[in-house]
Amino acid sequence: MIVHKSSILVAYADTDQMGFVHHSNYAKYYESARWNAFHKLGLPYKLIENSGILMPVTNLQMQFIKPAFFDDELLIQTIILKIPTAIMHFDYKMYNQHNQLINKAWVETAFVSKTSGKPCRPPQNLIEILEKSFSIGLQS
Repeated sequence: MIVHKSSILVAYADTDQMGFVHHSNYAKYYESARWNAFHKLGLPYKLIENSGILMPVTNLQMQFIKPAFFDDELLIQTIILKIPTAIMHFDYKMYNQHNQLINKAWVETAFVSKTSGKPCRPPQNLIEILEKSFSIGLQS
């Protein structure tokens, strides 16, 4: 298992009329956390794209437990439980500054050839990095 932690400070523009973070922003927060995790692993998304592979989201599920508000500092755990094949799964847990679990999510991405638009295997360097990280139980 690989666990990466990211933090986000909620901007005023991310809130709705009720003062809550609008639900659409959670997907944006999880996307940011996912690519921060890849960067920390040593494989920025730009390198994956430059290798001719895209990773579109194919499934996104969220469970809203408590609201987040303007100026909250959110901690997001990005959890990778297994080595991907043509699909990669990410689990997320989001906490507020009081260490309260406020949201959980599950995201699935596919590996797609940039040229053909068809599903493909993940880049070999990604597999190697994940295998190495799994062997040491990476927590970042």
